[in-house]
Amino acid sequence: MIKVAIIGAGRGGTSLIEILHNDPFVKIIGVADMDRRAPGIKLAQKLGIPITTQYTQFLYPHKADIIIDVTGNKLVERALLKQVPPGTSVIGGSVAKFMWQLIDEQIRSKQETERHLLEYQSLYQLYMNETRHAIIEERTRIAMDIHDGLVQTLVGLNYKMDLSEELLNLNPPVGLQTLKETKILLKKAIEEARAVIFNLKPLYLEKMELIPALKHHLKTFEGQYQIMSELKVQGNERKLLPRSKIFLFRIIQEALSNVQKHSKAKRIRIRVEIKKPHLKAIIKDDGVGFDLEEVSKDPEKWASFGLKGIQERARLLGGTAEISSKIGQGTTVTVYIPLPEKEPKILETKYPEKDTRLDR
Repeated sequence: MIKVAIIGAGRGGTSLIEILHNDPFVKIIGVADMDRRAPGIKLAQKLGIPITTQYTQFLYPHKADIIIDVTGNKLVERALLKQVPPGTSVIGGSVAKFMWQLIDEQIRSKQETERHLLEYQSLYQLYMNETRHAIIEERTRIAMDIHDGLVQTLVGLNYKMDLSEELLNLNPPVGLQTLKETKILLKKAIEEARAVIFNLKPLYLEKMELIPALKHHLKTFEGQYQIMSELKVQGNERKLLPRSKIFLFRIIQEALSNVQKHSKAKRIRIRVEIKKPHLKAIIKDDGVGFDLEEVSKDPEKWASFGLKGIQERARLLGGTAEISSKIGQGTTVTVYIPLPEKEPKILETKYPEKDTRLDR
């Protein structure tokens, strides 16, 4: 892990803190600024990062691998070059300015994208009919998947490449290590791109076959995240409308995404019961769980956990979604979707009777 010290807590330092704090390969060991009211100082305090008014504290041997000076102060720049200990690299001047401006642009772009997505959701909820509502909602989900996953990985990859180029000149051993870390990020980006492509158009859902699509998705999920899954089905999916199949697939897909991102689970169990008057789907994991009451009071957390999307999809089908969770006891999502009064004739003639149960 690379130890980074930041000198300057204005706009540049704040941008660096925001992006580097979430990097698993970087540890910010401290932020220095004479102004205790600087925005970067307040952010560092919030994140638990040490702060100081004396940047010289970073000049002890083995204290920092990289010192980034975004003050633009020539005196500080000259002092750093004179006093920098062996094994420590200093990034300052135009290089540091370019770095934080790039990161600041990425952060502002992310915020702008999120703002447009919220506006987009509000508009389609007000003006679209139910069918078009569903289509736009899926487009929004896909945009969020790309933005929260692939785009963030690519942003990190871009930063790592810039940092590698700088370090290969200043500190070759650290630069080579950063290149190795960049390769790991690149592999992750490729995996996320493949997942996004599959999620855009699941093969079996083209034929309106829900259970095969779920089995295929779970197989991919297990291989990618090493989380074991179990699927049990009772009843026949011919009783479901095509739209219900697609929405149920997306609900389970969202629940699996939540498990992978938040739960630290080792196993997930899915049970689908297709029996009038409704379909019942239960998705249960053995993860760390969360305080349901606390999360339900915070709209941002509720949305970031994917719970809002699950409930909205169920509601669009005339159903409901119930979430139950306790810290240390995992999470259970239970979905109820009403079945049509009559079995659709087009599906009766299209599909032969088949056993959809899966025993693992």
